[in-house]
Amino acid sequence: MDAAKGKDEQPVLESYRIYEGKPLRRGFTTGMAAAGAAKAAALVLFGHDPFDQVKVVTPLGIELYLSLSQWEVGPDWVRCCVIKDGGDDPDVTHGTPICALVRRLPEEGVRLRGGKGVGQVTKPGLAVPVGEPAINPVPRQVILQEVQGILPPGAGIEVVIEVPEGETLAKKTLNPKLGIVGGISILGTTGIVEPMSEEAYRRSLEPQIDQAIKMGFSTLVMTPGHLGEKWATRSGIPAEAIVQMSNFVGHMLTEGLRRGLKGVLLWGHHGKLVKVAGGIFHTHSRIADARAEIIAAYAARLGAPAQLVEAILASPTAEGTVELLESAGLSSVFDLLAERASQRAREYVHEEMTIGTILLSLQGKILGTDREGRQILTALARVNPHAASGTTRG
Repeated sequence: MDAAKGKDEQPVLESYRIYEGKPLRRGFTTGMAAAGAAKAAALVLFGHDPFDQVKVVTPLGIELYLSLSQWEVGPDWVRCCVIKDGGDDPDVTHGTPICALVRRLPEEGVRLRGGKGVGQVTKPGLAVPVGEPAINPVPRQVILQEVQGILPPGAGIEVVIEVPEGETLAKKTLNPKLGIVGGISILGTTGIVEPMSEEAYRRSLEPQIDQAIKMGFSTLVMTPGHLGEKWATRSGIPAEAIVQMSNFVGHMLTEGLRRGLKGVLLWGHHGKLVKVAGGIFHTHSRIADARAEIIAAYAARLGAPAQLVEAILASPTAEGTVELLESAGLSSVFDLLAERASQRAREYVHEEMTIGTILLSLQGKILGTDREGRQILTALARVNPHAASGTTRG
């Protein structure tokens, strides 16, 4: 049965994933929401009365019954929406209407396009070609399968996916960096949202590498987040060569190697990247927070007295260690830490990439760097005709 009223039993969406000892409810993707809205609108266009829920099948073969809202019916078109439910995942699209406008076409078949709030791809290297709406291949396939399954023989329709709040929501995603303009992407490989899934987050970061390679870069800057990216662009590094890696240093290095990168510059706040000097490649504080211990150990290696080592260990923030070391004339500790971070990162990828490191303060001042870091920075800045150094050496 394609249309279902009052279907309450949804074992998948009512199931939970245990995360840090807490049960978190699963949800469904924007791709499944779009497929549900499109199928429901097509059913009503071809004679069904508006209804409350629609059945859709995920790529894994799981049946979902999605609630429908905002029905509008015209002479040769129908529009309705599904409210995206990400479960207990902190997803920016949770609670957002994902809508489909379906209208008749004189020719047979299904034409799919993006409407208001669905981004358009403007840069190469993504799963969707330049000029196409940012509806990823798996959701595209699911949408087409759901609507094609209920079309009368010889019928033709246009399906326009809309996200009324999409343009605003996109500003909270990586879409602007990836060259997806005007809205969000319609995503989902399984159809089900696993709350707080690190795997999904890591996968969302990988397209940055693909895109940079398509743009002609074989050496990239990897930085933890937006602040590092800002300081990198101000230092003359082309924006297309900068990749945000969040806490997943090891994963992004591995993915870069797998894709054939020749070099990487680890660039960012020393509070994150000194962990790499200690062999930590997942830098979330929940996994490992040994910043003070690592800085203290390398300060001791350069002759820091016990009192200074104790002060570093007692510092509540990594930023606080900078003043302590500068006052003691031991700022060179950060050069040593940068050199060690690069060494550990090269070992992580079996010496198959050139890797340099530059450590920054919160104000973007360069605290420490190694020879490879300086070389990569100079080479990348030389590529940018508008380069103008925005960082300073402390």
